[in-house]
Amino acid sequence: MPARNRTPAAPRRGGAPTGTARRTSVASGRRDRDEASFRSEVLVVGEVPLLARAAGALLILAGLLAAAAAFPTYLVVGGTAISLVTGPMDAVVALAAPLATAVVGVVLVLGRVPRLGLAYAGVAGSLAVGRVLIELHQGHGSTTRPAVEVLAGERVLTSSVQTGAGWALGVAALSVTILAGVLALLAWNRTVMEDGGTLDPRRPALAGMAVLVGVAAVLCLALPAADVPDRVVTDPATGLETVVTAEGPQALLERPGLALLGGLLLAGALVLCSVVAPSLRPRLAAVGGLLAVAVQLLGSGLSGARDAAHSDELDWTVPGIGLLVLGLASVGLTVLAWRWHRTAAGPPA
Repeated sequence: MPARNRTPAAPRRGGAPTGTARRTSVASGRRDRDEASFRSEVLVVGEVPLLARAAGALLILAGLLAAAAAFPTYLVVGGTAISLVTGPMDAVVALAAPLATAVVGVVLVLGRVPRLGLAYAGVAGSLAVGRVLIELHQGHGSTTRPAVEVLAGERVLTSSVQTGAGWALGVAALSVTILAGVLALLAWNRTVMEDGGTLDPRRPALAGMAVLVGVAAVLCLALPAADVPDRVVTDPATGLETVVTAEGPQALLERPGLALLGGLLLAGALVLCSVVAPSLRPRLAAVGGLLAVAVQLLGSGLSGARDAAHSDELDWTVPGIGLLVLGLASVGLTVLAWRWHRTAAGPPA
C-alpha cells in the first residue's frame, strides 16, 4: 500500500508554551520585576534647606550637653550628692542616647538623608516636652510634697533638694532638643526627599506593631522600674508571718504638679509618635522616627536596670524588665523598617 501523506500539524493558537519557553518567560518576568523594584528604590534628595541643617546642629548640641550632664553632680538631696555616672556601666547607659542624637545631627548637617534626621528631631523633641517638665519638678517642685524617690540607684527622701551642674545641663539638653524638633517641623515640607515607596505595602503591619509597643511602654512607665520589695516579718510569740510594705518610689503618674503634667504629656507623645513614625515618607524618615522612640524606650529600660543593680534595697520590677524588652523590640522595628526594602527591592541578578 502506498504510504499516506502526513502533513505536520500546525501549532495551536493560544496553546500552553513548552517547558523551556515557560521557564524563560517566568525568569524574564522575575527579572523585569527585580529591575523595576531596584529602580523604584532610588532615593531622590533635593537641596537641603538651612532650617534642616540648623535642626541638625541643635541635635549635635543637645547630644553634647546631655553627655556632659552625666558626669557632674545631678542633685543634692537631703545633703547627699547624687551623680548619674559612678562607674563604667553607668557611663554606657548615660551616653548611649546622647551619642545617637549627636550622630543623627551630624548626618542631618551634612544633608545626606535629611528627612531621617528631621523625623528623629521631631519625635525626640515631642518626647522631650514631658521629660523637661518632670526634671523641673524634680529640681524645684519635689520639696513641696516630700516623697521617696529613686535617683541614680539611690533611694532618697526629697525633703530638701539642691540642683547641680548635671541637672542644669540636662534641662538645657532637653530644651535644645525641643527647639530642634520645632525647626524640624518647620523644615519638613521644604525638604525634598522621596523614594519609590517600597515600604508602603508593609506600613500598616509596621504601624500596628509600633502602636502595640508604644501602648505597652506607657503601661510599663506608669509603674516604677525599680522598687522596694516587701518584707515578711515573723512574730516570735505566735509564729504568724506579716507582710510589711515599705514606702517606695513614686510612679510616673502619682507625682504632683509639673511632674504629673509631664508624665501625661510623655505618655501621650509616646503613643502618638508610635502611630505617626511608621507613616512618614520616605522609608528612611520612618526609620528616623522609630529610632527616636527606640532611643527613649531603651534609655528608660537601661536606667531602670542600672537603678536596681546599684542598691540592695531595690528590686528590678516586672514593668522595668518589660520596659527594657520593649526598648529592644522598638530597636527591632527600626531595623525591620531599614531592612524591609532589601527583601522587596534587591539589585537585579
